[in-house]
Amino acid sequence: MDHEGATVLVVENEPSIADVLAIALRYHRFEVITAGSVRQARQSAGQTRPDVALLDVMLPDGDGRVLARELRERYPETAVVFVTARDAPAEIVGALGYGDDYITKPFNVDEVVARISAVLRRTRPADVLPVRPPLRYGDLELDDATCAVRRAGRSVQLTPTEYALLRFLVRNGGRIVPKDQLLRHVWQYEHQAESTVVETYISYLRRKLDPLGPPLITTRRGIGYGLA
Repeated sequence: MDHEGATVLVVENEPSIADVLAIALRYHRFEVITAGSVRQARQSAGQTRPDVALLDVMLPDGDGRVLARELRERYPETAVVFVTARDAPAEIVGALGYGDDYITKPFNVDEVVARISAVLRRTRPADVLPVRPPLRYGDLELDDATCAVRRAGRSVQLTPTEYALLRFLVRNGGRIVPKDQLLRHVWQYEHQAESTVVETYISYLRRKLDPLGPPLITTRRGIGYGLA
């Protein structure tokens, strides 16, 4: 899908980093708005309803994780990508339930552009979606038209990335899907990456699905994940 013209809200309190990100994203034909604080980000998001918010975790007047939660609640159509210190992912595991990906510092700007493009491919709907019957697996039901999920008749609220991951597992039935395939098909990582993003999002799905029935997601250690 062509993402030309998609709006990215860059929330970064270091002006030099914000400038580099803005230049790179504009070069790739994104619309870019920058904010250096939580207050500015709230105001900008309310005015522009960005397609993606690129959030630094540490901001001068607040926490990017709290801001992500607010944005997700107010503007559920806005995707969220965290920018963190290299050792930060373990600290923001809980907060990533409100995000679609994370990028660690120091980063390559080409990687940032690629990650944002990948998130948009997962989260922005096509202009016209064909009508399809819901996907079903056991007591699980996924509706691609609305991205709604139900288990045992009860609604489950998932982020776009959680939905994409669960959908891929459902499409593969009871087969164990290797981690590198999940990275390629859900996150569009072209090469095997040293990333804990799969494990992190599997834990989110378990946290949301397991209270509604028997454990659903199985782990084949060192290989990948599947559905029971």
